[in-house]
Amino acid sequence: WTQKELACGDVEGRINALFNRVNAIQKKSGQFDLLLCVGEFFGTSEAEAEWLAYKSGAKKAPIHTYILGAASQETVKYFPNSDGCELAENITCLGRRGIFTGASGLQIAYVSGREAQQEPASSHCFTSKDIMALAAPLLSNSKFRGVDILLTSQWPRGVWQYGNSPETDTKFCGVSSIADLADKLKPRYHFAGLEAVHYERLPYRNHVVLQENAQHVSRFIAMATVNNPAKKKYLYAFNIVPMKNMDPAELVKQPQDVTENPYRKPMKDGKKEKPPPSMTGEEPVSQFFFDLGQKKPQHQQHHHGRKRQTDGDRPNYPKQPRRPPQPTGPCWFCLASPEVEKHLVISIGTHCYMAVAKGGLTPDHVLLLPIGHYQSVVDLASEVVEEMEKYKSAVKKFCKSRAQRCIMFERNYRSQHLQLQVVPVPMEKCSTEDIKEAFMTQAEEQQMELMEIPAHTDLKQIAPPGTPYFYVELDTGEKLFYRIKKNFPLQFGREVLASEALLNIPMRADWRDCKCTKEEEEDQAKQMRSDFEPFDFAHED
Repeated sequence: WTQKELACGDVEGRINALFNRVNAIQKKSGQFDLLLCVGEFFGTSEAEAEWLAYKSGAKKAPIHTYILGAASQETVKYFPNSDGCELAENITCLGRRGIFTGASGLQIAYVSGREAQQEPASSHCFTSKDIMALAAPLLSNSKFRGVDILLTSQWPRGVWQYGNSPETDTKFCGVSSIADLADKLKPRYHFAGLEAVHYERLPYRNHVVLQENAQHVSRFIAMATVNNPAKKKYLYAFNIVPMKNMDPAELVKQPQDVTENPYRKPMKDGKKEKPPPSMTGEEPVSQFFFDLGQKKPQHQQHHHGRKRQTDGDRPNYPKQPRRPPQPTGPCWFCLASPEVEKHLVISIGTHCYMAVAKGGLTPDHVLLLPIGHYQSVVDLASEVVEEMEKYKSAVKKFCKSRAQRCIMFERNYRSQHLQLQVVPVPMEKCSTEDIKEAFMTQAEEQQMELMEIPAHTDLKQIAPPGTPYFYVELDTGEKLFYRIKKNFPLQFGREVLASEALLNIPMRADWRDCKCTKEEEEDQAKQMRSDFEPFDFAHED
């Protein structure tokens, strides 16, 4: 199972020098399986003749060589396109970004080029979309433990934190998008180039000591340029057994010199990624008020408002199928709650209900909510999830019958009771692609990375309960997800849908500007009740 690999820094067109060196190493140590090159493989025009000898087949690489794409405008011409392809016998370009799995099961993730500074990105640059497209499918698999190797041209910003220092000015070194990728993908080896220095960082751990099970360590190694005059190291030889073939205990062994993870900020109480208090601070009371015209279900007794606990000590509700969790104070969305107004409810099931949004974007903007006090989709008990799905598919059919795209979003941040917002968008207004594009672009403008997650992914795999997040589900089932870090714009979902590109009602982005009288709300709810009735499974029951 053991693979013998070589990793190399920027070749910059000195291809003969590289392969002469590889030949010498192989004479001494036997054949290697792969040569992985990061940074800029091609050089200036003077070196072009060397390359033509390989391209024409006059010379052949002595080892399977995989290279990253262009890292500057000058070398773009050597690559027929930005996708992976064979450039010459035994020399393959991996492409802009992706995952390459070797015959032995070795998993190699890679991102070519430099981070784009502007849109549209040049062909030698990667964007946050490339990073998301690479990470999402891996992270959505609940069994994902990390990749064997990560190849990037640029360094991850801050990799030197808690470790030994590189011999370079770290002020302008590396980018945080690569640091974020390395943190998520947990590579056992991460190779990078472009800085013309050799730097082997001490191995760092991927788990929080005493709080999480041990995980494998990661090693970051940057390589110098081939044949550099200062004779800095540019080739690194290593043996690796693919993670999937390793004994788990062997995989997680911690070396003596292991350090903290450079990409994670230590938390005061040692808890990882606990949102700062401002993240759970409730939004000011009230966005929507509901209640119930019919009789209350038996198990929904009135609970008399105990004083609300502060967020820090909010209890963790155990998931019991019997009695849904109760709020610790007034809640505008608990059906049994005295705070609620009667007239906005459209439909009531056993575990969930549907209501017109107060100050909705459009007259048919509705909310799907659990009857019990659950904070987010990922906290729901299984029977609640099941009924929520029934409501979602009923609403989708309802929208389709009216030539509308059903767009749903949830913001689990400064909210205490789950509200799944449903906004129907007329099909003639825009395509699903336009909607997706609008969410992506507007998130990017606010320095937020919306990640695309596979349609059948369970959010629970990505956001453990307690994680603040925002997520959108498009009519095609595609989902976009953002883990909220801080100061998330509360009206983000509405702002995007209200924007010129989509519904073109920017003045309705804030629900407070859309208030109407109780009579108008009653008419709206009555209209929706009768329109939705043919699709309402709860009505049949």
